[in-house]
Amino acid sequence: MKTTPDERLRELERRAHDEMARIEALCADWPELDDEDRDDLHSVVICGAGLSGLSIAFALKRRGIRSVHVIDQSEEGREGPWITCARMQTLRSPKYLSGPDLGIPSLTLRSWYEALNGADAWEALDKIGRQDWMAYLIWFRKTVGIDVENGTTLSSIDQREGGLALTLMKADGTNRTIACRRLVMATGIDGCGGPRIPAMVKTLPKSAWTHSNEPIPIDFLKGRDVAILGGGTSSFDWAVAALETGAREVTMFARSADLPRTEVLAWTNFPGFLGHFADLPDLERWRFAHLYFNFKVPPTQEQYDRARSHPGFTMQIGCGVRELVMDGGRIRLTTANSIHYADHLLLGTGYEINFALRPELAGLAETAAFWKDRFEPPQGEENAMLAGYPYLGPGFELAPRHAEAGWVSRIHMFNAGALASLGPISNGVTGLKYGVPRIVGALVKALFIEDSNRYLAALAAYDEPHFNPGIDEDVTTPREVLA
Repeated sequence: MKTTPDERLRELERRAHDEMARIEALCADWPELDDEDRDDLHSVVICGAGLSGLSIAFALKRRGIRSVHVIDQSEEGREGPWITCARMQTLRSPKYLSGPDLGIPSLTLRSWYEALNGADAWEALDKIGRQDWMAYLIWFRKTVGIDVENGTTLSSIDQREGGLALTLMKADGTNRTIACRRLVMATGIDGCGGPRIPAMVKTLPKSAWTHSNEPIPIDFLKGRDVAILGGGTSSFDWAVAALETGAREVTMFARSADLPRTEVLAWTNFPGFLGHFADLPDLERWRFAHLYFNFKVPPTQEQYDRARSHPGFTMQIGCGVRELVMDGGRIRLTTANSIHYADHLLLGTGYEINFALRPELAGLAETAAFWKDRFEPPQGEENAMLAGYPYLGPGFELAPRHAEAGWVSRIHMFNAGALASLGPISNGVTGLKYGVPRIVGALVKALFIEDSNRYLAALAAYDEPHFNPGIDEDVTTPREVLA
């Protein structure tokens, strides 16, 4: 009997719940405590409901942490970059990598894809399309029962006795404050800063340029001449998107004389590195991170071939742009080799670590420690970019710059800003199976230790009966009767 995709997904959901029950995936609730003074205090707030935020929320649920509140600034179904600012055709990571499933077979991408399309389709698949990935995440969120408060932005973080006070802003501009014991910033590639905008670009009117992180439709480029700054993966994604929306000509400008060819994540993907980078001494972490950032992210072969096959595409590599000015309503780009004109400028210039670029983090710039505050590299190994990364503890927690700022350790940075301290385990699918257990273990440990005296008192008062001998306790019974 032939079944529909919806019927196969319902059966997959049933199997997933059965598998979770068989392995005790959702552990028993913790002993109840007298929480009259904590009714308004969330155990954990997760900012961001993309891949990382959903994975952490599910892992906390599996560890019995029920008072978890997840927020996301996007509307439901548009969390993360996949159908907003991402413009590649497929994910970069191999299809077989474990994602938010956390070891539950029926929650994997493969199981979902095969339920919809069949096993043969999965075998024929190279990499998962980004729209399919978003659809999978929506299904995963529904199946494991994660509630998200969408359309909500975290605008400030303040100290509060026993925790943190978070100011949340809704899409209509209204604000409210909530309290939590721990905060997880699952905010992705720009979670500790924002887009890197070259100084010369900032002299142009904003209408003349667009960064790759901006979630805008690009059909306005139809029939126009477009220039792209940068030669990495996001630049080729820009090029293909612009050309296929009907741009007349697209010219890419890159300072490097050669394109990046090596995907460094492929080398790092082994248990020693991803599982224990955080355990290395500072000097070794510094040296690994320095080498890691020397590898620029190459385009996917598919995107490169799609761009190069288009007659309107041109690359000018090894000749960075020296000047950008407006000239008669168009942008004039001056390089070492020539002068070029464009109607619009697209930026594939990446991101920078800078708390001042994020309103919710700006107030932490003077209280949290950065690598420049905790580590002095040997002469000749200085790296100003690395020095600006936050110096995080083993559970992704911020470290205080001075003793009075100890409260900042309640904030955990599960985003690209964690790379220098913990390695690439919080910035994509590759390291997720190492990063999520680490941060969730740290959260659960902190929540228990902070309440250990209360649990001690609860144990002292514990009297739940588990055995009934069936004898009246008011009657003294001779020993031979019991024999």
